[in-house]
Amino acid sequence: MAPIGSTVELTASSDALVRARQRAALMPDLLIEARRVVTTVIAGWHGRRRRGTGENFWQFRPFVDGEQVARIDWRRSARDDSIYLRDREWEAAQTVWLWADPSPSMLYRSSYAQVSKDSRALVIVLALAELLSRSGERVGYPGVIEPVSARNAAERIAAALLTRRPEVSFPPDDRLKRFSEVVIVSDFLDPVEELVEKVDRIGRRGIRGHLIQIADPAEESFPYSGRTEFRDPETGGKLTAGRAEALADEYRRLYAARREYLGEHCRRLGWSFILHRTDHLASEVLVAAHARLSGAPQLARTRA
Repeated sequence: MAPIGSTVELTASSDALVRARQRAALMPDLLIEARRVVTTVIAGWHGRRRRGTGENFWQFRPFVDGEQVARIDWRRSARDDSIYLRDREWEAAQTVWLWADPSPSMLYRSSYAQVSKDSRALVIVLALAELLSRSGERVGYPGVIEPVSARNAAERIAAALLTRRPEVSFPPDDRLKRFSEVVIVSDFLDPVEELVEKVDRIGRRGIRGHLIQIADPAEESFPYSGRTEFRDPETGGKLTAGRAEALADEYRRLYAARREYLGEHCRRLGWSFILHRTDHLASEVLVAAHARLSGAPQLARTRA
């Protein structure tokens, strides 16, 4: 469900077409912006280590159903109440799937930010595609383009998204294979129970995931007061508050609680969870995502 405060108005008959046209018009600029962001961080990019069948130790990660019991590291597991697997470093290119949520709520942009959540999500995805392809990784977009190992992967993804961007909030997982990785960029405002179920379904298949939650600054601070009408871009529902400021404390508490819950669930699964606000630089979240993809110690929440 979209955040309180969203003001996007789309009719039921034309909303998908309107969104497609908006994104098509912006895609060339977003690709340019993604490449500009890449140039600000490329000096510190040294490729990445990844899980696989090599000889070198990579990381410990929590055990999930379906893993090989023989790979459990009992010495590490004995330190606390969790069971851990010992991963080794992969010695060849690996597939990384990228996904930017196309939901109507992602089009929201308050006066406190210069870009919408959707625009920032696409810039992050295209910038990651650019960086990963330069490192020789295979990059794909579920339901849009199969993984490719090419220097122009970002350009290929941008071109494919012009005509084939799926209208679902979470990536279709039928193409995601074991030992691949998936980066999902979204506001994650669907019911938290549904989000956890989708995350678990992917995680049970041995896929390593990275969630990047995009937030408009108004969604975190709730800066509204007086008589205010709120519209839900997903359902068209409306709520009129006589004194919006009276809702602020409870809103912030619920907003933070669901975020903490999702971040903690990712930590238990061995996934990473990054927070990013649209009034911050895109290069910040790109650096944070690179660290997670490189196998840096994972935190329940990393703000970028």
